[in-house]
Amino acid sequence: MASIKEAKLFLGSNIEYKNNFTEQRNPFNGEVVSKAPICDENDTKKALQIAQNAFKLARDTPLHQRIAWLNDVADKLDEQREEFALMITHEVAKPIYFARIEASRCSETIRLTAMALANFGGETIPTDIMPSGRKTLSYFKRVPSGVVICITPFNFPLNLIAHKLAPALGAGNCVVLKPTPEAPACASMLAELFINSQYAVPNALSVVYGDAEVGSALVSSSIPRVISFTGSVGVGRIISNNAGIKKVALELGGNAATYIDKSADVALAAVRCTYGAFYNSGQVCISLQRIYVHEDIYEEFANTIAIESGKLKVGSPYNDDTFMGPLINKDAKARAFSWVASAVNEGAKIIAGGKEHMGMFPPTVMANVTDEMNIICEEVFAPIVSLVKVSNYETAIAKMNNSPYGLQFSIFTRDLPLAQRFIDDSQSGGVVINEIPTLRFDVQPYGGVKLSGIGREGPRWALEEFTEIKSVSIY
Repeated sequence: MASIKEAKLFLGSNIEYKNNFTEQRNPFNGEVVSKAPICDENDTKKALQIAQNAFKLARDTPLHQRIAWLNDVADKLDEQREEFALMITHEVAKPIYFARIEASRCSETIRLTAMALANFGGETIPTDIMPSGRKTLSYFKRVPSGVVICITPFNFPLNLIAHKLAPALGAGNCVVLKPTPEAPACASMLAELFINSQYAVPNALSVVYGDAEVGSALVSSSIPRVISFTGSVGVGRIISNNAGIKKVALELGGNAATYIDKSADVALAAVRCTYGAFYNSGQVCISLQRIYVHEDIYEEFANTIAIESGKLKVGSPYNDDTFMGPLINKDAKARAFSWVASAVNEGAKIIAGGKEHMGMFPPTVMANVTDEMNIICEEVFAPIVSLVKVSNYETAIAKMNNSPYGLQFSIFTRDLPLAQRFIDDSQSGGVVINEIPTLRFDVQPYGGVKLSGIGREGPRWALEEFTEIKSVSIY
């Protein structure tokens, strides 16, 4: 049994103690693995005021110190990788193999931010380029925005925090972090590395815990200049409606799709699609949910992906060879079964999974799916993938784009001109050729169009989100 980890309430660099706590249970075995202090509106206001008061110091901290700060945190994280990985598995039941990968990616994201900071600045502008102008020394520079609110989800409870914290703090801002209620200890452990670093800016980071009350107090406050949120479309709407005049960066839901062209390597496509659909139990914004398959290879592909899905090991997330563990909670499992039941009632066919396995929802492949079925219209956020037969590329791309979401799409094809067409035709923030749309490198820009969000993550692009342009002219 894992010892219970207590998440710390950081109001600036100081720890404040509370009498009441929430408990987080391991989704696999139900054991209490962590607890977090119950915060209220007053805690939130204190955190915001501390951040506002610390901003001048953060803004004026030399760049070399901020870069050293990030690299120091990354070094400490590498030293404690196993401890962080185990906490990810304890709190959200991510298989330990993938939890270790996330911990490593987290330190890489922080290092990438430090590298990006070294080349992040402005440029000079020729003000005498037009007859109405005159020669000056004119340039623009990037300056920190001020106080940044970071709100993060459960599915990547460590790396998605790093994608916000590292650029926001590295750029010279102060941050109030509200992590997911499902993984408070992961957030607390990472925040502690930042706060205890010898290079830390005092009071630049606070961490508060809670749900609607705390989130509302953060979003509606006049103190923050930027709100960075990763999560559901529903909460994204609430933030947009209540934020007021602030910069808002939203990384929301997805309904990732791929097209399997008749020229594709069917075996390769099936193997990769199996991974993309069921990695992290399908709890990924870019989890592969819709597969449009050319009619000439549909049966071959369907048979192959059904076989490949059956090879995945589902079980204890603490075993090194486990590919998939449980969903985050019982409600998520019940929703997954309801998606499948609804699709079957509408005429779809289960060709893999669909029945409870070791108390968990298994990798599930649905065939004979049509456009009208809810299972492909909305984000399922579960290990379910749907196959749709199409007669040609034109039909496939029209169906892929006929979605309110547009995060990432992909295509499997040996036809280079078709791949080039796909890049331009896709209504999505990211396009992947001959791989799954679930592919994401932390160094890339990441974000979507339509209901999938506003703004981009990735260290270089997040630095832009967390800074303002100041124009300067010297006569």
